[in-house]
Amino acid sequence: MVTVTPLEAELLELAGSVPDPELPVLTLRELGVVRAVHARGTDTVEVELTPTYTGCPALEAMSLDIERILREHGVREVTVRTVLAPAWTTDDITEEGRRKLREYGIAPPRARTSSGPVPVELGTTRTRGTPPTEDEPAPVPCPHCGSTETELLSRFSSTACKALRRCLACREPFDHFKEL
Repeated sequence: MVTVTPLEAELLELAGSVPDPELPVLTLRELGVVRAVHARGTDTVEVELTPTYTGCPALEAMSLDIERILREHGVREVTVRTVLAPAWTTDDITEEGRRKLREYGIAPPRARTSSGPVPVELGTTRTRGTPPTEDEPAPVPCPHCGSTETELLSRFSSTACKALRRCLACREPFDHFKEL
């Protein structure tokens, strides 16, 4: 088990408080991408950051924002290291993060029923309010009205990690943070 010092816990909280550049309603802690902070003395820190996917265009902005906030709090030397294993999954989003996504109008990722890779779904584009089965995933509820009667408009939305959907009840379009 890794021992975290009080200083590392405080710096982890600071690094995790940085807003996500693509979804500023979430902090990096709520998104689950800041993995650890290692203090090397009192003024040198290494931060482990896992992107939501390899090649994430926001990685540089996240790193610079983490460096800035830690330097503002007296850390002279900050290194942000990209860590790809274990890979980030949508399971890493906190409950608070899921709540904030919903309130922001983005359907949070559905709960995963199994571990391992998420299969690519090329089937139906409409979801109905029925329980998930082996062949049919859980419905994507509308973050505006809660209806599970929704349809897929595009597998990709404003970012590669979101899909564009529309509610068939209230007719509002919304982003869905895809399960990874």
